[in-house]
This record gives sequence, C-alpha cells and structure tokens, in this order.
Amino acid sequence: MPLSAPRLWIVATPLGNPGDLSPRARAVLAEADLVLAEDTRRAAALFRQCGLPARRTLSFFDHNEEQRKDAVLRLLREGKSVALISDAGTPLLADPGYRLVRACREAGLAVSPLPGPSAPTAALSAAGLPPLPYSFLGFLPRDAAGRRALFGAFAQTPGSLVFFERKDRLKESLLLAAPILGPRQVAVCRELTKEHEEFILLRLENAAALPDGLLGEITVVVGPPESAARTPEAEVRQRLADALAQGDKPRAACRTVQEAVRGWNGKELYALLPHGPAGKA
Repeated sequence: MPLSAPRLWIVATPLGNPGDLSPRARAVLAEADLVLAEDTRRAAALFRQCGLPARRTLSFFDHNEEQRKDAVLRLLREGKSVALISDAGTPLLADPGYRLVRACREAGLAVSPLPGPSAPTAALSAAGLPPLPYSFLGFLPRDAAGRRALFGAFAQTPGSLVFFERKDRLKESLLLAAPILGPRQVAVCRELTKEHEEFILLRLENAAALPDGLLGEITVVVGPPESAARTPEAEVRQRLADALAQGDKPRAACRTVQEAVRGWNGKELYALLPHGPAGKA
C-alpha cells in the first residue's frame, strides 16, 4: 500500500539506537500529515537524531487521549495520514493509543501497524530465560498493594513474566514478588540497545543482592514457576487464623499471609476469612 495512503499508522520507534528505525517507519514519519506523540519534545529529538524533516506533532497521552480522539478521526476522514508513536518502542504496549485504534476500527477507518523495536521482545530475546509462553504486565502499579495483587494473579501462570519498573522501585518490587511468585530466575534488562546496555541475571529469592543505583530504562523478565505447587488451602487457612489471633485486622492478615504463601491473591484469601463467603458456607 502507498505510504501516503490516508490511515492511522502505528509506528515503532527506536528504544535508544537511532539505527533501529526501519526504512518504512522513516518514510511514514517523513510524509505523515500529523504525528501523535506522548512527548512532543522527545519526538522532535527523535526526528533530529534520525535526520527526519520536522513534522506537525500533537501531544497524545493517557490523560488527553479521549479528548484528542475525535479531532484525529476527523483528520482521517478528510484523507489525512496520521502516525502514532510512543516515547520509545512499539505504541500501545503499556502506552496510550488503544481507545483511538478501537474508535478507528468502529468508524471503518484504516489502521496499519509498522512493526519494529519493542522492549519486551528485545528483553526476551536476549535474557536467556524461557521466552514462550510469556505474559506482559506493562508498568507495575505504584502502590505495594496493587503490586501484590498483580503478582498474586499471575503466580500460577505458566511461562515467564515481563514488566517495566522504575529504577528507584525495582528492588522493592522484586523483594515483594519473591514470596508470592516463589523461587525463579530473573533478568533485569537495562538500557536496551543503548551504549550502556546491561543484563543482570539473578535469583528472585536473592533480589536483595541487586546493585543499588541502577540507571536508565529497565525491563524485567521473571522466569516461569519452578514448582507448580500452590500452597495448600489448609495451610493458608491456618496462617490466616494465626494472623487474626495475633490481632491483625482482616485485610492486614491477608496481606501478611499473601507474602508467605504461593499462588493466592488477595481476593481469594479474603474469601477464606471467617466472615468471608467461604467462611459463611
């Protein structure tokens, strides 16, 4: 299809190395009537680094996607070509754009992917951990309770887990994950494709040994479960009873027990409490 054909292009951009911009991506970005970008300043820097002519750009991120959507649809109906990029890598993977793509599909407007760099696949390809199957969790929740719940929900999922985490919260999150996910291999993939690219391999249960002060963008690959065994329900019930006997409030007891057992999320634990649905039965 002609690169100038009116449609929404989902354009993958380099993770950090300008040489990774594909020829097709370069051509679309050079010809697009409008480029939607999470950060227009970073988009301008990308264009300079890749020797592309300056284009009309419009900020497009989580908090304005809904209000920008109708204007973009109007441009597409007028026969314009629009390119969507994220700060780095493949758009929509932990980045905004899903609602716009869905609206285009519902309106019968063309959407085409322009594949290329992707941090999750780059990490999986070079980490040395089993790449299939895998689950991509995106960015971890900011609060510890949200992270516990997420890890609990995927504790028994076969395959590797891939996620993004802030460097200043990385060790805390791995230490939190260890009792929930159980013994596993981990690869901390830092600054992918950049000059200081680094792969740190360790055991999840040894996360305390992770170096402090890591810099740059980080993608984490946690290997598959090494034991499919879920903590038996009888043991879980006893731990809950012990926590309550020691004076813990119900939700606090669930948090304490979730860190000590494997394969149980907070909702399941709460249901085992004496006042929960399971207790009533």
